[in-house]
Amino acid sequence: MSDRYTVARIQRDGEHFEILVKPQYALDFRMGKKAPISEILAIDTIFTDANKGTKASEEKLKKAFGTLDALVIAEAILARGQLQLTTDQRRQLTEAKRKQIIAFIARNCVDPKTNMPHPPVRIEQAMEKIHYPIDAFKEAEEQAKDIIKLLRPIIPIKMENINVEIRIPTEHAAKAYGAVKGYGTMKKDEWRADGSWHGVIEMPAGAYAPLLEKLGEITRGTAEAKII
Repeated sequence: MSDRYTVARIQRDGEHFEILVKPQYALDFRMGKKAPISEILAIDTIFTDANKGTKASEEKLKKAFGTLDALVIAEAILARGQLQLTTDQRRQLTEAKRKQIIAFIARNCVDPKTNMPHPPVRIEQAMEKIHYPIDAFKEAEEQAKDIIKLLRPIIPIKMENINVEIRIPTEHAAKAYGAVKGYGTMKKDEWRADGSWHGVIEMPAGAYAPLLEKLGEITRGTAEAKII
């Protein structure tokens, strides 16, 4: 394949079908950016082998897809089949997924010796030693949980939730409350008569330090927070 087009393929009823697509348009479609299939196709032909130029027979298409409409068939292949990525696309998607995985681990895990989160750079360096094959299309959280198990012999790490009790004074309560909600699940949510707020939030242990930083920034150090 060239930089101008790539292949999307699918198996149906024991038969193999392929289409030629424009790489970026096809990837955008797979990532949720819908566009007319006619703009994504390099050519509106269904193949059994695109490299050899072998076209699928009408009989096979009708049996597998119930139609001979090339655009309808192409959309089914693109939506449910396997998309061959260009080298550059695969590199970019894999790098983006790697960053998502590192962010997840940094947020949800701590060093059990200190109960503090590992810096992202430490997680990244440890991941380089396990050579985990990151899947650009697989959920970051699912891969992160596998990676955490593999990291344990390299760095002390555990995935843990904590409960944090928070008190926010009246003058900062409204603004700080909006920020706090995004850190986890609210277990206690109490507005006091004086306009102050008291609550308990269940959250990833690795997010505790960022929470303290955010509260300090919004309340100028007047909020109280502690692990309970």
